[in-house]
Amino acid sequence: MQLKKSPTLKTPVNTGLKTALSVLTLTGCLAIGSAQAADAGPRHHAQGQYDSVTATYVVVEGDDLIAISERFEIPVDALKAQNTLSSDTIKVGDTLAIGGADAGTESAREAMKTQAASIPDTVQTAAGELTFFDGVPIGNTNDLVYDYLDRSRALGVYLDNVGAVSIYSVLLGMAQQGADAPNKIAIWEQLMDSRTPVITSNTSTMYAYAPTDLAKDGPTVIEIPPGMLGFLDDAWQRFVGNMGVTGPDKGKGGKYLVLPPGYEGEIPDGYFLLKPKTNKNFLFLRGSIKDGLEAAADNFKSGLKVYPLKDKDNPAPTEFVNMSGRSFSTIFPSTLEYFDILNTIVQEEPLDAIGPEVRGYLSAIGIVKGKPFNPDDRMKKLLAEAATLGNAAGRSITYDPRISGVYIYPDTKSNWVTAYADRNTSFEADGAMNLDARVLFYYNAGGVTPAMATTHVGAGSDYALAFLDNDEKPFDGAKTYKLHLPPNVPVNNFWAVTLYDTQTRTQLQTSQLFPTVGSQTNGFEKNADGSFDVYFAPEAPKGKEGNWLQTVPGKSWFVILRMYGPLAPWIDKTWRPGEIELID
Repeated sequence: MQLKKSPTLKTPVNTGLKTALSVLTLTGCLAIGSAQAADAGPRHHAQGQYDSVTATYVVVEGDDLIAISERFEIPVDALKAQNTLSSDTIKVGDTLAIGGADAGTESAREAMKTQAASIPDTVQTAAGELTFFDGVPIGNTNDLVYDYLDRSRALGVYLDNVGAVSIYSVLLGMAQQGADAPNKIAIWEQLMDSRTPVITSNTSTMYAYAPTDLAKDGPTVIEIPPGMLGFLDDAWQRFVGNMGVTGPDKGKGGKYLVLPPGYEGEIPDGYFLLKPKTNKNFLFLRGSIKDGLEAAADNFKSGLKVYPLKDKDNPAPTEFVNMSGRSFSTIFPSTLEYFDILNTIVQEEPLDAIGPEVRGYLSAIGIVKGKPFNPDDRMKKLLAEAATLGNAAGRSITYDPRISGVYIYPDTKSNWVTAYADRNTSFEADGAMNLDARVLFYYNAGGVTPAMATTHVGAGSDYALAFLDNDEKPFDGAKTYKLHLPPNVPVNNFWAVTLYDTQTRTQLQTSQLFPTVGSQTNGFEKNADGSFDVYFAPEAPKGKEGNWLQTVPGKSWFVILRMYGPLAPWIDKTWRPGEIELID
């Protein structure tokens, strides 16, 4: 945000003041009021005996007031005043009061407080070299500080709002493909393959996405069919409520009513209520394909309906837009555009969708509800730099997490991690927001629900991610790696390993449209002892074609191991996957 530039203070150049400044600098380096005691010889630390009971010190050979003041960190003037000394002269055997709560000690404490509150005339910082005249910024110091301040605030805004910008980008991508209204459902009837870049999507279940537009439609009805696993997140990708198997309909299907923020109208009976803080919300539904793709798609189409409550007697038909095989982007940018998107979200949503602290940070970089966002050239440069730093921070937090609860097997050197630190989907604990945990998830995934972090024996799903090999090195797409899964993989349904692009966090694009292998893969071979090996390489190892995922030379990758219906040995960690090892 470009602010009115303050007048620049320049150091006066007259010789007298230069001399005065030199004296001030020297004085600031000494304790306040210190007087130079006569001592032309080498410096010596006072070695005499200190009596802690009487708080006194006995002068020994070689002592002077400076040495004593340095030992006890008390200014020379304070020592002289405390001991009524009229000069700097002291004699061997003199007993000096040092004191703990006397005037001298208090004077020393005050001197230290003053020094701690002061700033030197020249300071080297991350913002550059800052210069001051007796604490007053001079030269280009103000410009350097404001650049650093605006950039750092913009970096904080980037990291704190990844969830919002990410889910907006998903809904925008769908809208550009025709799913541009709540009753136009994006569905992947032939599953989601690597041609559709959606962050860490899977290839094993059928997805359906839809937005809400409560500002336009008012209270909105969502009817879901049986067998769904779904939820609603708000515009900041905060959890609103579960639907389907983990929701109040218990997988039997039912009608949900989504109420606009601040709604005070009549609420009819017969609906499960959802009350988001925002108008634009994200509906996520996932359907089982155990009876085949056609049956799964028919279940969606026959039972999923979205319409305004006011039109319940004659709703417009719900349409389904098949996204399978389409190539379009849903990935959020890490450029100046990131902040343009965030401004759009702020303008579309109620003021109190976010708190005053968050609004304050947004305002500091020029994003204010009801006002245009028009950064000048200086601010555009700083915002672009902040977006790059935010992108880098997301990657550092991913590859070197420094918060607890990320590593699945912390008692070992295992590199398997979870996307939900401490399995906490609100990212809040003990009254505080875990900032890195929130970035870790939103940077690498989309859609928040406690159901994804809560494991029940034989039900639901659980995920493990591997970003580094067993030597804690990035995976190299030109080399060959192996993942060993011990016998009796503990799942009630099935397991799958999917390969992802480290740049986009979407499915890795290779000649394999579905970069996944697992227990449902045709031709996937089991070892004689019941264990499994998965290979990652540019070309399949001889005889291992069915157990192979293709990688790309010059690119890195990471994997997600998905466990559908995890059993007790997975949950209690008595069964563990091997580390991904370099074999060639």
